[in-house]
Amino acid sequence: MPFVSDLHGKTVFITGAARRLGRAIALAMAQAGVNVAFTYRTSASEATQTLEQIKIAGAQGLAIPCDLRDEKDIQRAITQALARFKTIDLLINNAGIFQTAKLEDITAAQWDEVFAVNVRAPFLVSKYCIPALRNARGRIINLGSLGAQKPWATHAHYCSSKAALHMLTQIMAKSLAPEIAVNCVAPGMIDSSAAEKDPALLHRVAERTPMKKNGTPADVVSAVMYFATAPHFVTGQVLTVDGGLGLL
Repeated sequence: MPFVSDLHGKTVFITGAARRLGRAIALAMAQAGVNVAFTYRTSASEATQTLEQIKIAGAQGLAIPCDLRDEKDIQRAITQALARFKTIDLLINNAGIFQTAKLEDITAAQWDEVFAVNVRAPFLVSKYCIPALRNARGRIINLGSLGAQKPWATHAHYCSSKAALHMLTQIMAKSLAPEIAVNCVAPGMIDSSAAEKDPALLHRVAERTPMKKNGTPADVVSAVMYFATAPHFVTGQVLTVDGGLGLL
């Protein structure tokens, strides 16, 4: 049976972990004794705080500024992580863009940016981590969404991008086996206490959800940690963390 303690001494590369869910994942990894390399783009002060918390947890950390829309920047970030930790055992493609807009109001630039961050970046980060992950018989965990499975009318670009990421997960699982296991965690409504979350919306969704509540970052982190420690035989799976909301 795998245990979180099995992660001790390994190295994880996480995209977009300066704040929110990425930070929660980074800190859980640090508490398990994992070396944490993570990227950020504009959240420099939050990245510094996250790095400090990683060190307080007793782990080694590395915060790397990176624009995930830029292929060369991605290559540089991975090279920097490997220079520091020599290996990458786990890759977590966490960074993403969430936008709300009516279909007719979505601009081509918005569409392209959402796909660049939500699909193209996970592809490129995974591509350049493959040699290290193969050597380590490692794992890739993508952060998808319930929106990949549900046609949310005001999120056409977001839902389409996450649906593409779910398919990419399955393709990578087939392509990279048997050395690398690839899985996906798909959160539903997560109450992260972020200021931009609409309290009324959170309440409405919680009332509709079979479990009568919204998820928390800890719920998603638990699913990520499962895939990080699951038998290598588990691959190509999408684990929806939504309290049953997707059943409606």
